[in-house]
Amino acid sequence: MSLRAEAPPATTRIPRFTRAERWVHRTTALLMGVCVVTAAFLYIPEFAQLVGRRELVVRVHEWAGLALPVPVLAGLASRAFRADLRHLNRFGPHDRRWVGAAVRRDKRRQSRPAAKFNAGQKIYAAWIAGATLVMVGTGLLMWFTHLTPIMWRTSATFVHDWLALTIGVVLAGHIGMALGDPEARRGMRTGSVSREWARREHRLWRP
Repeated sequence: MSLRAEAPPATTRIPRFTRAERWVHRTTALLMGVCVVTAAFLYIPEFAQLVGRRELVVRVHEWAGLALPVPVLAGLASRAFRADLRHLNRFGPHDRRWVGAAVRRDKRRQSRPAAKFNAGQKIYAAWIAGATLVMVGTGLLMWFTHLTPIMWRTSATFVHDWLALTIGVVLAGHIGMALGDPEARRGMRTGSVSREWARREHRLWRP
């Protein structure tokens, strides 16, 4: 008779993101990070003093910004990515319940039903997609100065700068939420999550 304690059962893991989906997320995050860092070196005086080749930083910022939509467009070749976009684009009654609970600061899980993506993730995805398009558009107006009236360029600069600040704040919140959920990060890193986490956080999800 063995005296060794029986090993606990292995955690069942289920697929959440494909390799293509993880590639889109990582590449977009990298490009967004480059845009944020280069913007900081261009607009914050304390950081700007550390850069000797400002023109190079400007070019890196511009090309990283232009490339931002590319990973998503390339990801459309993936059936799984297109399916997730459809999930993100649909807002159902359970999502309205989730938002209501978030507004009331009700942290009970039964008050925040979610399918594969919760309402907060859907709102974030829609907002960041729209903000990216606006940033690319205003950035182009600022880049090709000889093609547009000065009024357009002035307005584009105002929108671009203030929206960039807003994006920085929202991204910080997004990263903070991710840091608070190790299993969600593991899902984006490895492509799978534990079944227990899925039942707890996304109980309407049927993988």
